[in-house]
Amino acid sequence: RGSPRSSSMSAQEPPRPPPAEPPEPDPGGRYEAVAPHWFYCKVTDSRERWVPFSAQDSERLEEAHGAGKDQEDVVVPTSGGRYDVHLKRRQRVAVYWEEEASEVRRCTWFYKGDKDNKYIPYSESFSEELEEAYMIAVTLDEWKKKLESPSREVIILHNPKLMVHYHPVASSDDWVSTPTEQGRPRTVKRGVENIAVEIPNGEPLQIDHLVFVVHGIGPACDIRFRSIVQCVNDFRNVSLSMLQAHFRKAQEQQQVGRVEFLPVNWHSSLHSTGVDVDLERITLPSINRLRHFINDTILDVFFYNSSTYCQTIVDTVASEMNRLHQLFMQRNPLFKGGVSIAGHSLGSLILFDLLTNQKADPEEEEHSAQGSRTTSSNGGIEEAKEILKKLELSEYCDVFEKEKMDRQALFLCTENNLKEMGIPLGPRMKILHYISSKADTKVCFLHSLCSSHHIPSLSHKDPFRVSGTNPNLPLFQVSANYPQLNYKPTIFFAFGSPIGMFLTVRGVKRIDPNYSLPTCKGFFNIFHPFDPVAYRIEPMIVPDLEFEPMLLPHHKGRKRMHLELKEGLTRMSVDLKNNLLGSLRVAWQSFTRAPVPALEAASADAEAEAETGTEKQPDTKPEEPPAAVKEEASLINVGRLNGGNRIDYVLQEKPIESFNEYLFALQGHLCYWESEDTVLLVLKEIYQTQGITLDQPLQGSQ
Repeated sequence: RGSPRSSSMSAQEPPRPPPAEPPEPDPGGRYEAVAPHWFYCKVTDSRERWVPFSAQDSERLEEAHGAGKDQEDVVVPTSGGRYDVHLKRRQRVAVYWEEEASEVRRCTWFYKGDKDNKYIPYSESFSEELEEAYMIAVTLDEWKKKLESPSREVIILHNPKLMVHYHPVASSDDWVSTPTEQGRPRTVKRGVENIAVEIPNGEPLQIDHLVFVVHGIGPACDIRFRSIVQCVNDFRNVSLSMLQAHFRKAQEQQQVGRVEFLPVNWHSSLHSTGVDVDLERITLPSINRLRHFINDTILDVFFYNSSTYCQTIVDTVASEMNRLHQLFMQRNPLFKGGVSIAGHSLGSLILFDLLTNQKADPEEEEHSAQGSRTTSSNGGIEEAKEILKKLELSEYCDVFEKEKMDRQALFLCTENNLKEMGIPLGPRMKILHYISSKADTKVCFLHSLCSSHHIPSLSHKDPFRVSGTNPNLPLFQVSANYPQLNYKPTIFFAFGSPIGMFLTVRGVKRIDPNYSLPTCKGFFNIFHPFDPVAYRIEPMIVPDLEFEPMLLPHHKGRKRMHLELKEGLTRMSVDLKNNLLGSLRVAWQSFTRAPVPALEAASADAEAEAETGTEKQPDTKPEEPPAAVKEEASLINVGRLNGGNRIDYVLQEKPIESFNEYLFALQGHLCYWESEDTVLLVLKEIYQTQGITLDQPLQGSQ
């Protein structure tokens, strides 16, 4: 009966010296060895924080430790293979990027002071002393054991539930004799299960896909000034939670493991070329912090538009992605998945320029050309019909369709060809004039580009090289020798991307609908509606048609409530306005109409209602497009840049962001790393290439 009393007393008593009589021993209190857990020390802003390894990583480390491999230089991969633990040196080392090594401990005993937020592990040697003292106390039932730590501090084991750590007082010579006068004690805990710490389960071992992520300007990538490594860690963590939430069925069937995201850093290589020293010499001393910030971030855009530093940047990005890919394959020899790439801000432009200059295999080029002919055989004929409608020659559409004349064939037509088709002289002249005018503008446009930039790869022999009837040639860009990647990316994701703006500034007015990246068939341009750096791509492919980007569905499967409310209020105001205008028209017409017999008035009212009904239609069209038009928005032909699928995707702003667009503009450009909607689209498109879909399609998704 003694043990319940002692445990209740220990739960109620504050950490102070025990009463004179020790508590009775617990009848079932036989000694059991403590279960160790492995931790590593994370240093942030010169502050140490001990972080537990995942359960599976700790088990692997303990297994290697138990096998007596501490004496050897054994390396245990942890954190999904991104970090190696050198067991003998007790160090955790990053595999794919440069990072200071972290201290690793096999932890069994912990302490926490009043000002500490989390428990801190004792050193392994002192933990062994504590465990030995605890074992003796439990076995012999002799408590109030007193131990001295390496830093001359005292730990007293009052009973199994109450163990305290006293600080020494520097002014006292006999500091051990009166522990109550030595300040507030620290709480001591034995075993990781007795401290409040969340131990992650770990990541799935199976890697289905690899994604390289390239950062934008500057060394910091988000509003908290964190590095690309930290931001990609967030992106990866969000992807793991999204997989559990939206791919549960596929996970249960072991079809899905996880997607690995690896950061690609080019900023440090660029600024290690000595350019910072040159800039420092010419930088004015005033507003020093602002000028340093500009030199470190904004100038990256100008560096990329310089042929000298552009070469450094593209070489760094390509060589780093090739190095990471090779290293990843060495460490994961059984990996059979695809590789995709993602870029944020300027990083997306760097990747776009790299991808447009990749060389496809001859077989693939031929296959691509055949695919282009096949797809254009239907889509191209429709484009030719549109041209005829624009020229008010719709009556000849059947003739063109019968002769299988698509857009490309139309531009190759001569007057004799049109005469053989039975086209009269007048329409022939219209068509020939249209063809010649389009060809002339392309030649003049190319001439201006070549004369100002002297790009040797562009030639007057092919007047359609830039604007676009040849789908397999790269778009115009900065002069540099673009290196080749060792793999063919599956999909290219651009976050908050200025690609459209840079192409326009470079003089590219239109992207040919038949153009696709030589080695990458997927391209998604994802942006926040308030992102000041982001630009659209689709209007450059379909310039004559105004349409909205695809709205990314919320990861919980609905539209955000404030957006639904906003749409509902807009729709209601349109209806009210139309009803009011209709009522005013009827009233005015009845007021101005001459008196007629009642029988005739009834028919006149019916006519008036019919008139007002027809008059309402033009009013409703500009305000609220019909539902059918909205449904057709996703079916718009935006060319082959994304395999015929939509390219531009806009995130839904949060309710608080809708109050002031300017206030959240910067945050809008840096929000992608922790955006569940962005991550879910990336996962959805990646797994769709493997024939794996979401558990339930999200509302508004394709």
